[in-house]
This record gives sequence, C-alpha cells and structure tokens, in this order.
Amino acid sequence: MLCEPVLARGIKMRKINITILALVIAQAFPAGCSSQKNTSGFHATHRAAAKAKDQCSNDEYKLAAYVWPSCHHDERFGDMIWPDGTGEWEVIKKGTPRFEGHYQPKVPLWGYQPDDDSKVMERWIDAATDHGINVFIFDWYWYDEGPFLESSLNNGFLKAKNNEKMQFYIMWADLDITRNLLNAYKYPGDRSLLWDGGVDLKNFKIIVARVIEQYFKKPNYFKIDGKPVFSLFDITNLTEGLGGLQQAREAIDYFRAETKKAGFPGLHFQQIVFGTPDEEILHQIEALGADSVTSYNWWSGSHPEDYVQWGVQAMERREKWDAALSIPFFANASIGWDDSPRFPHQGKEQIVHLNKSPEAFSSFLQKAKEYCNEHPQQPKLITIYAWNEWVEGSYLLPDIKYGFGYLEAVKKVISGKYDKY
Repeated sequence: MLCEPVLARGIKMRKINITILALVIAQAFPAGCSSQKNTSGFHATHRAAAKAKDQCSNDEYKLAAYVWPSCHHDERFGDMIWPDGTGEWEVIKKGTPRFEGHYQPKVPLWGYQPDDDSKVMERWIDAATDHGINVFIFDWYWYDEGPFLESSLNNGFLKAKNNEKMQFYIMWADLDITRNLLNAYKYPGDRSLLWDGGVDLKNFKIIVARVIEQYFKKPNYFKIDGKPVFSLFDITNLTEGLGGLQQAREAIDYFRAETKKAGFPGLHFQQIVFGTPDEEILHQIEALGADSVTSYNWWSGSHPEDYVQWGVQAMERREKWDAALSIPFFANASIGWDDSPRFPHQGKEQIVHLNKSPEAFSSFLQKAKEYCNEHPQQPKLITIYAWNEWVEGSYLLPDIKYGFGYLEAVKKVISGKYDKY
C-alpha cells in the first residue's frame, strides 16, 4: 500500500541470529503473559483454556490478509500514473538490488498477472483458503470525487466464481499521495501532492452509500456481531477533511444510521494505528467511537534491518495498545518491508532484510494466535500484511525465491502443527 506520506507526517539496529529466534520471542513474550487490560486476573483465569484452544480448527480463526489492488490498469488514473497499462507491475519490475544478496526485483511464481481478472482471483481464493486465509481486506481509495483501484474488488473478487469460499471487507486508505510515491520513474524527485486523502461531507455520504450498496450487502462481507466491518487508515485525514473531530463523529454516526437503515444491526468501525498509543490518538479513537483497533503492518515511523527485532518491537507495541484500550485490539503479523522499487536511491538501512524467512514469520504468527486465545472475549481475528504487497516486499503469494513457503507457514500455524505443545 501507499504508506509513506502519512507515516512520515508523524506516526512520529543489531543483528540477531536466526538460530535463537524462538528463544528471543519466548523470553520476551511467553504464551501466558498478561496484557494487563483486565486487572481482575482475567488472563490468569483463562490461560489453561487458551492453551487448549490453540489446537482448535481454523474455523475459529479469521486470518485476514490485506490486498493491495494496484496491479491492473485503473480506468480513471492509469494512463497518468502507470502508462504501460499493467498498473504497478511497471514499478515492481524495475526493482534493483541495493546490496549483496538483496532479492530484487521480486518475481511472482505465477507471473505478472492483473489483479482485476476474475480467473486470477479464483486462483488466489483457492490458494488462500487451502492454507487458512479466509478473509481478504481490500485497500480501498477515493480521490478526486471518485474511486481509485476499485476494479480488483469489483471485477476480480466479486466476479470470481468461487468468491463465496471466503469473506472480505474494506479498509479505506484515506492517505495523502505524492507523485513520486506512485511512480518515481515517471515523476523523479517530484514530491508534490497529487491527492489529499481527506474528503468533505458530500463525498463522505457518497462513499457511505456506495460501500453499503456495493459491498455490505454481499453475503460474504465480513461482519462482527452481524455488523459489517469498515476499517479506516488515517484518522487525522478523516477529521481534517470533515472539519474537525466533532464533525467526524457526526459523520461516523451518520454511517452507522445508514447501515442500520440497510437492515444491519449496526456498523463495526475499525481504526488502523501505528506506533505506540498516546493521549491524542486515544482521544481520537474514543471520540469517534471506534469498535476495534488493528494495524496495517509493523511500521512505527522507523524500523530495524532485522526482521526478528522488528517483530519483537511490534509485539511490545501491541502489549501497550492492548493495555491502553477498552475495545478489542486485533493482532497483526507482517511478512516484511522492502519498498525500494518505489525509491531508486534507497539503501539497505531502509529495508528489513536480516533473518527474514517463512520460519521467522511462523513464530510471530504463532504469537498472534496465542494472543487471540488469551482474549476469548473478542473474535479471533488476525490481520496479515500482506497478500500481495510486491512493491513493499510483503506477500503471501508464491514467488521464485520462497515458493509457497509463507502460505505453508500459515497453514502449519493455524492447524496447530507448528507448536504441538
């Protein structure tokens, strides 16, 4: 996804040998540790039950992988941004190694396929569900009073003959976009703003009507307690676009009312967060009445080069969020970070490359699963970054280097075969 602008705005390194990965994680976060969210001894009471439930079937867990729908020709802006007609594959193919052993460009096992093709999506759905991924979260955009990159969902997923096999929901990525972020080769050094992620009330109401009609009413739209889940990326852009926090709350209340009018018991409003909780973001989350919180990935404004360190730091932040919130925080497991194809002059210090492997990912996904079991009062939802973030180096889809390694890791963890004890 297009993360840099909002993160740079202020959601403001030592090598660890992979052979001690399990020890590092286990010592930092033992399976039975308390989140301290419930001070009445909740976690101690449920620890044994959580351990037993770790062997439960995949049906109990909702593994939701983010889909970055950029690899097709967008009918509104494709000619302006990616003129070769293949969407962001144009940029991904131009990735170059920045140091010895750096795997660039990424090479998908199934080729450079368009993500708005229903046949391609049918293969994705089969591969996902065969390995335990049962929800897709589609990154969704609205710029210049209209949708952007919507065809992957509309023409790909929703027209796939087997889409009933899995659920989906929307994450509105309402972030600011600069020209060079989308295509640094066409707009070298051009950091001028192409789109502001905020919208006015008129456009917000158009979005609400569109999302309810096109997506919420689909039988496989993901719901919690019968309420369609709608996730928001940038809380600041939402409030600024609508004129302030009070106006944003009124807009969300309008969204809830319209969702009820459509026959649902309500709206489940989910907020994406980065970094650690502070007074301002906690106030915003409470003021907007969010129903849950999760992360898009482990980014926090900066990151180490070492994947294991990155993951351990993310779990430390997760504990802080869990303790600070009175609403559910859903765990996230991230595969990696390497957005160097977007930035031709980027060096290895901006890339998570040490100790990155399907095996290391398995350990952190296992920890996310254990977190679910320690929170039986909330749905067992885990968000995964990502299904197909080729341009940011985070994808479950098979490629030439790892094959099906990451998908097999998911299957092993969620089936209980990864940790039998």
